[in-house]
Amino acid sequence: MGKRKQSLLFDTDEPAREPVPEGFTYEPEFISPSEEKDLLSEIGKLEFKTFTWHGFIAKRRIVDYGWSYSFETMKLTPGDPIPEFLLPVRSRAAARVGIRDEQLSEALITEYQSGAAIDWHRDVPQFEIVMGISLLSACMFRLRRKRGATWERYSFVAEPRSLYILTGPARDEWQHSIPAAETLRYSITFRSRRETVPSKRSVK
Repeated sequence: MGKRKQSLLFDTDEPAREPVPEGFTYEPEFISPSEEKDLLSEIGKLEFKTFTWHGFIAKRRIVDYGWSYSFETMKLTPGDPIPEFLLPVRSRAAARVGIRDEQLSEALITEYQSGAAIDWHRDVPQFEIVMGISLLSACMFRLRRKRGATWERYSFVAEPRSLYILTGPARDEWQHSIPAAETLRYSITFRSRRETVPSKRSVK
């Protein structure tokens, strides 16, 4: 799985000089324009809910399937089944990391209106592999890892129809964030569930 060379150094327009984080993969044109159009058509029929985090109401909206995580109770509970229209792209994503389709047991669709952002965080520890597909608009995707008194940083542009994968150190040691969206964007995130949940740490 190749890593696209358009990855950018944090907050610059220069080609990345920092090493690519171990466990990170980026694949442009993971889906075709016609597949993107079909997915957006189905997504347009969904009823999104506001994303909340410890009482804070974010600008982005979500629909989740398979599992639902509450930031109020800090618990993972079974959710609605992953819909049929997501199954073909889930199957292709699972093949990229050599796991069974059903191991990607959670699907999250996120709507980013103009101004919606995600602060620095790691995904909740109940999940392991994280895979994201961008739709409609591009965004800067930023990663950082603490190294002594400084941060290692790496950024890339998640183009429409692309796929990113976070496994291993890129998943567990690096935080990631997305700056405020300039135009409407959607993402589809698939996650696998961990067999054993690691020790407690900061997530969002």
